[in-house]
Amino acid sequence: MKKYIFKRIITGIIVLLGVITITFIMARVIPSDPAAKWVGPKATPEQIAMAEKELGLDKPMPVQYANYIRDLLKGNLGRSLRTKQPITQELAAYIPATLEIVIFGFLLAVIIGIPLGIYSAKQKDKMLDHVSRFFSIGSVSLPAFWVALFLQLVFYKKLGLLPLGGRLSLETTIFYNVPDITGMLLLDSLITSNFMIFKDAFIHIILPGITIALYPIGLVARMTRSALLEVLNEDYIASIRSYGVSETKVLWKYALKNTLGPTATVLTLSLGYTLVNTFLIETIFSWPGLGNYVATAVTTLDYPAIIGVTIFSATCYVILNLIADLIIALDPRIRL
Repeated sequence: MKKYIFKRIITGIIVLLGVITITFIMARVIPSDPAAKWVGPKATPEQIAMAEKELGLDKPMPVQYANYIRDLLKGNLGRSLRTKQPITQELAAYIPATLEIVIFGFLLAVIIGIPLGIYSAKQKDKMLDHVSRFFSIGSVSLPAFWVALFLQLVFYKKLGLLPLGGRLSLETTIFYNVPDITGMLLLDSLITSNFMIFKDAFIHIILPGITIALYPIGLVARMTRSALLEVLNEDYIASIRSYGVSETKVLWKYALKNTLGPTATVLTLSLGYTLVNTFLIETIFSWPGLGNYVATAVTTLDYPAIIGVTIFSATCYVILNLIADLIIALDPRIRL
């Protein structure tokens, strides 16, 4: 098991190094003048030359790459060309909002996707199974931005039940002291027992959370159904049934636990996909997370910020992939 974990960690580091290298080269190849952007639109040639020296752009490319890797190992992602602030500091301000909506979507995927797949397999080729498969295929196939706009049209414009976007209403931000402990409003409001803010934050996260959760719900439901049907056709399940064990007990006690490996893999990898997919959704719902941050960085050609978000997303995906591999490796047959 230790050897297996070590190999997976080394593989993850190699993948991450490849992503860092590609993003570094792209930032240098794309036509731009970071030094001129750093000092402003009316900079003199002398000021631009000083900025190149300050940013290390006057050195050869291999030296720049070595310095960049050295800074990354120290947790330094550089400074934003737009705000002049450290990228790590800015990411720390935006990441909690993104994590909050991603975790909310992840919980919906677990709560809805797994039971949906289980009962779909249990009712194979019946009405519930057909409805479940139709919903799963639709949730995976529909573009996330279209779903976001559709939900806004129905629940905000037509029904007036849910807010259009944002994390809190204007009244709440004016009349209440918004807690800032972890940066996640739902968690912070529970910690401080501020249930009015919790209620308002929960209402605001419903539409973006459902939009984010649709893809993993459909994916998890399909994988759970497929894995469960495969397990239910195994010989040992037939043997258990021959002893007169109830079908419910066969399903939940003996069959389900052998489907957790592939289901956990899909769930963790879909979580990584959701982390990246949330960027567009955040822009539509005016959610102050990494989506808005990277959108501003792209429009202003703030390459250090873009690279910082890319490296963060790649790191999260590699870590989630490693977790999925470790969950699968709990089965000795996989390790062998």
